[in-house]
Amino acid sequence: MKISRTLLMLVAIAALPPLPALAQARPGWTRSWQAVPMEMPAPRPAMPGQPAPPAPSPETDATYRMVARLSAGGSALRLRLSNEMAAAPLPIGAVHVALVGPDGELVPGSDRAVTFAGDAAPVIPAGAPLVSDPVTLKVGPLAHVAVSIHVPGDTTHLTVHPAGTATARILPGNQVAAPLRAAGGTTSTMRFILTGIDVAGGPATATIVTLGDSITDGAQSTRDADRRWPDVLAERLRTAGKAGFAVANAGISGNRLLATGSGPAALARLDRDVLSVPGLRYVVVLEGINDIGSATRAGAALPRPEDVIGAYRQIIARAHDRGVKVIGATVLPYKGAGYYGAAGDAVRVAVNAWIRAPGHFDGVIDFDRAVADKADPLAIAPAYDSGDKLHPGDAGYRAMAEAVDLALFR
Repeated sequence: MKISRTLLMLVAIAALPPLPALAQARPGWTRSWQAVPMEMPAPRPAMPGQPAPPAPSPETDATYRMVARLSAGGSALRLRLSNEMAAAPLPIGAVHVALVGPDGELVPGSDRAVTFAGDAAPVIPAGAPLVSDPVTLKVGPLAHVAVSIHVPGDTTHLTVHPAGTATARILPGNQVAAPLRAAGGTTSTMRFILTGIDVAGGPATATIVTLGDSITDGAQSTRDADRRWPDVLAERLRTAGKAGFAVANAGISGNRLLATGSGPAALARLDRDVLSVPGLRYVVVLEGINDIGSATRAGAALPRPEDVIGAYRQIIARAHDRGVKVIGATVLPYKGAGYYGAAGDAVRVAVNAWIRAPGHFDGVIDFDRAVADKADPLAIAPAYDSGDKLHPGDAGYRAMAEAVDLALFR
């Protein structure tokens, strides 16, 4: 009897596919689009003599529809939903994804119901993300997709990305299968629940994550126009025939390197927002101006150049542990901005000198020189300024993306 059981076990093991075959059966995912999860902003107080601004969302039973432009294409995609900022589980009623055509309407026949381990109405645990099953849908590079998420219950504590720089529709009830421009509801510029779109089955095999603050998040760029510098970088990669790369935006407006500001510090969120991204091969780091400027504004002690440099060294070390290359980006000029100070700018200049020096990063992008005013290099050039002396406008973001040497990415 013992011999028979042993033989049966050996036969069963032999019938299993070898481990390499199992690995080959799994899709190779790359992150084609991303929005970092954050807490729902508190309601803004009313201005004196004015009514209170409307709530950004119904308190219960709503569909959130967002349009996202992918950086890379494939024959399948999957969604990453987030309940990471909530203390209670989040029931989902339904999720759909569809292609958006050049006319701004849903492409007929492209609408797909999305499941999660086979469940079309999952519950996202408190503090957790949820990754969908693969969805068979052919999407091209720079294609737009509409993602519709129905939340049947409480919506007051959703995980969001506040600076979406895109219009989201909020519709009453379950309208995941409604036309793109369904009547009724309200709009918002936040991203709701959706924090990532991955693709597989296409030429993209590597993800470039852009880790940054509002300048990477695209503050002051034109809404619904995909004019952030990472968006333009994705366009340049496609034009150059570098279809093997996707670009994922890990910018947070107001973010800092060393301390909690808007969202966790870059060092605190590195694992979640960068190192866990599917297909990650490169990270471009553009952070530090808010550490300097916020201290100036508060009259607090400025970070020393070695403090900022120490944070960069940590990012480099932790990324290199994963086999990820780190590209350093010089911090943009900001003379005349609301939190500018000469002492703080001296820190920025010293930090930029270290970034440019060989032997620290795996490559360098000199955004500082790309957008600086030739008559006053401590200020952003008027043609590139959005008007606040800090954030570039669309032309400035394009100049930044065009300053990237695509040979950095191999």
